[in-house]
Amino acid sequence: MQEIAIASAVRTPIGRFGGALCRLTAVDLGVVAVKEALRRAGIEPGEVDLVIVGLARQAGCGPNPARQIGVRSGIPPEVPAYTLNQACASGLASIVQAAQNIRLQEADVVVAAGAESMSNVPYLLDSVRFGTRLGHRPLIDGMYRDGFVCPMARMVMGETVEVLAREYSISREEQDAFAASSQQKAEKAMAEGRFDAEIVAVETPEGKLSRDEHPRGGVTAEGLLRLKPVFSGEGTITAGNASGITDGASATVVVSQRFLEKKGLRPLARYRSGKIAGLDPVRMGLGPVMAVRQLDSGDQRLESFDLIELNEAFAAQVLACDREMSLPMDRVNVNGGAIALGHPIGCTGNRIVTTLLHEMARRDAHRGLATLCVSGGLGICAVFER
Repeated sequence: MQEIAIASAVRTPIGRFGGALCRLTAVDLGVVAVKEALRRAGIEPGEVDLVIVGLARQAGCGPNPARQIGVRSGIPPEVPAYTLNQACASGLASIVQAAQNIRLQEADVVVAAGAESMSNVPYLLDSVRFGTRLGHRPLIDGMYRDGFVCPMARMVMGETVEVLAREYSISREEQDAFAASSQQKAEKAMAEGRFDAEIVAVETPEGKLSRDEHPRGGVTAEGLLRLKPVFSGEGTITAGNASGITDGASATVVVSQRFLEKKGLRPLARYRSGKIAGLDPVRMGLGPVMAVRQLDSGDQRLESFDLIELNEAFAAQVLACDREMSLPMDRVNVNGGAIALGHPIGCTGNRIVTTLLHEMARRDAHRGLATLCVSGGLGICAVFER
């Protein structure tokens, strides 16, 4: 079977909602990440066979954003590109799809990326196109229509996680303690420069952004307890123990072993396998559990992984996964996760791989796992080795 390598992985800083990156589109951010990923890999744009970009909030981005990103990154117009929308899985699914193309010998070099500008998601006006004779027409938030609300569960994403919190008896105190830990780990990682190697600075109209904007310093569980629940008065999920609404992009260059040998490149890591699983949309937070259970039996043993990146959509969601599969928490999100860094939806799956691979290199770790829950009732995971 064709061996698959990750030649490079890089991301932009993650910008706050309405923050430093808000005047840049998802395409703009994707171009920054893809150009830098190719530069770091030592691969010419003309050597690329395919471009795949995950993007979950596509309204207003123009047709096929992946194609725009590819061409604007200097990749020849003869190279095909497609945009992948699998909600939160999109950025990681682009890597899984890239690997499948290489294994089928349909490509040797695939740019697999993820991008999102949640700050630029538009409001929508339903039923206006063909006229409105009388009466008001409400603006509809595209963020809710195309993401926050699950039409199958008929719930906002956070409400589905409240279901899990009740089912697994996950207290508000547990959630806030986990969220505070995420912020504290990210604060420490930033102070020690652990993210520096994975980030490419972004030029904005106001200057240059080279550090993540969303993490907050000095966060404590006691401080988080003062926040009010978001979804119901009796609920446990707050703005402090959920992931942040943010902007960002991440890109990897996925290559075949034969291309690697031909060019004499040293890979960042090797891609071993990836799985996508479905489950009840109301229980979407358990997606990582279902995806990991589809891996080969040896890879289902979480103790076999030196590092794990499990996306923190909500603290309660991660803790529910822990209840089901006993996560080795000392190896999970060692530099903090999306509660601290933010969750730019289409970018995140790719971002956690970028963070994972750079931390594996820093620690000389052998095996890593990246996994996410996905709105609509999906889970995705991928295994990497060095």
